[in-house]
Amino acid sequence: MKKLELNIEEIMKILPHRYPFLLVDRIIELLPGERAVGIKNLSVNEPFFPGHFPGHPVMPGVLMIEAMAQVGACAILCDEKYQGRLGYLAGVDRIRFKRMAAPGDSLLITTEFTAIKGNIGKGKGQIKINEEMVCGGEFLFALG
Repeated sequence: MKKLELNIEEIMKILPHRYPFLLVDRIIELLPGERAVGIKNLSVNEPFFPGHFPGHPVMPGVLMIEAMAQVGACAILCDEKYQGRLGYLAGVDRIRFKRMAAPGDSLLITTEFTAIKGNIGKGKGQIKINEEMVCGGEFLFALG
């Protein structure tokens, strides 16, 4: 099966998120309904950096979790049977943060699904910078 890619315009047709809450720039690998790999390039101009933290900008962990969820939403909502729906983050488990993400970093975000039953699913995600683990964990989602 050919691995698909999505540019920002295609992502914005799938996800309802917009600035400042769209946290994926590109999907570089996509297996609809199963798995996606996305990129988020961090610029010093991100709206959260001035307040988190002044003089020492760090991407908030909760936004890294959201970025994993958005990459996963691209994967699930590209599946024909789920197109046109919304994906909601319903829970997180075993999230661990190993290092910080700062301006200039490029996040490699991988999300894959482990189970989907009806409108509820489970998945796992991870973020790496230059092959180094930044964070990872499991999540639950609901389709609306």
